[in-house]
Amino acid sequence: MKIVIIGAGSLVFSSRLTADLLSYPKLQKAHFALVDTDIERLDYAGKIVAQICRHGGYGDVTWSLHHDREDALPDADFVISSILVGGFEAIESEIDLPKSFGVCQAIGDTLTPGGIMRCLRTLPVQAAIAQDVMRLCPNAWLLNYTNPMAMLCWGMFRAAPGIKLVGLCHSVQGTTTEWAERLKVPMSEVDFRCAGINHQAWITRFAHQGRDLLPEIRRLAETPSLWQQDTSRMEYIKHFGYAVTEASGHNSEYSPWFRKTPEAIDRYCPGGGWNGAPGFIKTLYNRPDWRDTMQKMVDWETPVDLVRSQEYGAQIIHALVTGEPEIIYGNVMNNHLIDNLPAEACVEVACRVDAAGVTPQPFGDLPEHLAAINRTQINVQQLAMLAASESEPERVFQAMAMDPLTSAILSLDEIRQLTGQLLQAHAPYLPEAWHAKTLAAKPVFYH
Repeated sequence: MKIVIIGAGSLVFSSRLTADLLSYPKLQKAHFALVDTDIERLDYAGKIVAQICRHGGYGDVTWSLHHDREDALPDADFVISSILVGGFEAIESEIDLPKSFGVCQAIGDTLTPGGIMRCLRTLPVQAAIAQDVMRLCPNAWLLNYTNPMAMLCWGMFRAAPGIKLVGLCHSVQGTTTEWAERLKVPMSEVDFRCAGINHQAWITRFAHQGRDLLPEIRRLAETPSLWQQDTSRMEYIKHFGYAVTEASGHNSEYSPWFRKTPEAIDRYCPGGGWNGAPGFIKTLYNRPDWRDTMQKMVDWETPVDLVRSQEYGAQIIHALVTGEPEIIYGNVMNNHLIDNLPAEACVEVACRVDAAGVTPQPFGDLPEHLAAINRTQINVQQLAMLAASESEPERVFQAMAMDPLTSAILSLDEIRQLTGQLLQAHAPYLPEAWHAKTLAAKPVFYH
């Protein structure tokens, strides 16, 4: 069995996923083909895998290092993609430029100007990966962990028809486990339903031993202590009645309600950090100490935890290999899985995984007001995906204009100006097809 990890030089994720996979005895004879464009990070990744195998006693595991994914992909059974295109400099510009216009993002990797620009520079690479998989290992499953999840998966399905692809996140299992802990019930005994889009899926059932716990969730959401810790998500429950996935920092960006003024940010993002600190993503990616961090993992001074985590990737591969079924939450094309979201959208739903493959489970209708909130994101996702696929500046402007946060703060003239500056700042990170293109200027009139 051959598992290809593209983006293997990541600081934490690649080693976490490798340890998860090897925690299953049936996967302990796999070959790992590690791929990264950064040779130094790739070398560290190989040394960390060696330490995982040594300390886990996985003597039958083999691995190889590849600078070019085309060398790694032939005969692959599974391909995992977790990449960052552009690095910290690109992230810094897509956070700081909008901030200079008054658009204050916390994470900016899913929607908002940051998510749109990340899509522009990342989708061409992800689409090429999907096409390479179809050409070099067409029977392989491609597991995508790269953000912006919905935009990228949508574009990859279009670029490589027939691809066996599922997008993976940890927000559903993280949020449901969090609520089980708050409610003091074992997660293993919780019966729940959840559906929507990535980073904005809705928990529509949460029960323990037949007891509906949604009323208790709604009660807790209105307690001051929990509200302070997880503010914008509690606001959603307070006003809309259902818990939403992903942290409040993300959630605060996806609507016009929480970040339109400095006063609103102070109110709805208290404590900063994952609760919505302005520019919080920069503290996550600005890691000048990355060599020291990876060296400590190589030296086992900072050991990789060999206990399996909640990430779905290893569960999926184990279920596909052994036929032992799992239920996971994956990002797939809708095709009427959620009846009141667009059929062509990328949605997050329960999927059964076994020897037959990854089978999304139809959900039916979301409560209509929740579907309406999802649709405001889907509009932006589709326009950004088309902008990246077509290398079209006007599409970028259209996506920015439809973004709930940006449109709550800026006029159309201001959004056009911001879009032009972002495209100029990102020129070094965009494909050659963008190089001769600029966003058309429009006259600005005053009384």
